[in-house]
Amino acid sequence: MPAATTPALPSLTWKKAPQGDPADPADWRTAAACADLPHHSVFTKNPAKAEAVLRACNQCPIRRECEAVVDPAHTWFDGVSGGRLWRNGKVVSTG
Repeated sequence: MPAATTPALPSLTWKKAPQGDPADPADWRTAAACADLPHHSVFTKNPAKAEAVLRACNQCPIRRECEAVVDPAHTWFDGVSGGRLWRNGKVVSTG
């Protein structure tokens, strides 16, 4: 009897897509102001470590799309999305 397989869960890891590949669903992230910032800053729970990412969010052209796709409140996301720091899907006060 063959072993049962478990379907892979979607990943929330940051994947930078090649520039100009509209067929890639991750392509919108290449326009993100935080695309070149360290992953540990984007996915931090610490307000002090998130400061650079939050500053980038203030100038980001896809801020709304980011929050809509990540859906932090429903995915219990930890990190920066849509210009706010999230921990367990709740907004963290940063100031």
